[in-house]
Amino acid sequence: MDNNKEKRQKLVVLGGGESGVGAAILGKDKGMEVFLSDMGTVAPRYAAMLDAEGIEWEQGHHTPEKILDADIVVKSPGIPPTAPMVRAIADRSIPVISEIEFAGRYTDAKMICITGSNGKTTTTMLTYHILHDAGLNVGLAGNVGRSLALQVAREPHEVYVIELSSFQLENMYDFKANVAVMLNITPDHLDRYDYKMQNYINAKFRILNNLTPRDAFIYWQDDPVIRRQLEQVTTEARMYPFAEHVERDTKAYVGGDDNLVFETPETSMSMPRAELSLNGLHNLYNSMAAGLSACLLDIKKEDIRRALANFEGVEHRLEFVADIDGVRWINDSKATNVNSCWYALESMPSTREPSVVLILGGKDKGNDYTEILPLVKKKVKAIVCMGKDNKKLLDFFSPHISRMADTHSLEDAVAACREFSTEGDTVLLSPCCASFDLFTSYENRGDLFKEAVRNLRH
Repeated sequence: MDNNKEKRQKLVVLGGGESGVGAAILGKDKGMEVFLSDMGTVAPRYAAMLDAEGIEWEQGHHTPEKILDADIVVKSPGIPPTAPMVRAIADRSIPVISEIEFAGRYTDAKMICITGSNGKTTTTMLTYHILHDAGLNVGLAGNVGRSLALQVAREPHEVYVIELSSFQLENMYDFKANVAVMLNITPDHLDRYDYKMQNYINAKFRILNNLTPRDAFIYWQDDPVIRRQLEQVTTEARMYPFAEHVERDTKAYVGGDDNLVFETPETSMSMPRAELSLNGLHNLYNSMAAGLSACLLDIKKEDIRRALANFEGVEHRLEFVADIDGVRWINDSKATNVNSCWYALESMPSTREPSVVLILGGKDKGNDYTEILPLVKKKVKAIVCMGKDNKKLLDFFSPHISRMADTHSLEDAVAACREFSTEGDTVLLSPCCASFDLFTSYENRGDLFKEAVRNLRH
């Protein structure tokens, strides 16, 4: 393809959020004819960016004749492949790619890519923290940070740390990670995958696409789903498994004297587990994955130890909100699936009597709550259901937990938690569900929860 033809290439971007606007700007900078379309409303700050760049865009509807004239389409990860316009694009055999795939075509930067059902935001932020504090020219992208495409276009970095959801991985084909990290795979978003777990697993494993013998695959060695899938697929990448207890070829583990050990060809180091800034078994795994990534980039041992010890955590993930009348209130709004809630409950202290008041509820994504039932029986004294329809939760847990509340607003949920809790208890918002029935996002849910809790002081 000659350069003149490339300059006339028609790029259509579906979705006017962070990733879509970034892709549109990168396309414009590469000489493409760009059109952005969003069925919803484009936020004012993104609308202002598009206008400032002179990019044509629309909101509230799709114009088929403009969209179906595209040479290539960049689709927001939130738009399912079953959406009518996406089906129409597929019928025309127009290539559909993700913003990450699109951005990757225009940079030679190193890519540290992190996926998993739980822990990926914390691990992404922790990895970025280590590399940034060590002085690397590093960008943060994917589900966190700023659009990768926008950074490639206007603020290029030598290394990017990218959080990748299964939705983003669906439309990635030629993109290649230098370090691919897979934390775990548990049921999530099954409504997107025809309620078939294997379809979800296949999407996650696309992170292995195109890895070469020079690249690395970091993964949790004890995850049964990952282990089974690795018996079916092959990769040329070097393998860096991590686990709590050392097995054959384990590269990060807890050794003698409760020390966290990293053993790679690049780096051999250890540090006391007690010095990690993040507590809980799930955060031990997150620290292992981030530390291994840093070892592979030849970060100095003292820089890795320091960053693992001073990282401040991620908002909405086991975030302490307040202690009111001796009751601890914890915001874990980011726990949008059952396994994430399991890790939150696992990190709660064990007491003689159950002492956790647990807030569950929201948009159920085909959840099976059996996984958390043993921890609920052991640690939870009361459950407050918070959602438009709590029947599934009430039916499942009521035979096991005698104190339950059926609430349909944040205010009523917080009031019920206050009634159930006494000095020494913990109120834990760890919903297991998406937020979209009562809130705009898990961030919105967490922010409003924190505000409501702090208002209890008045």
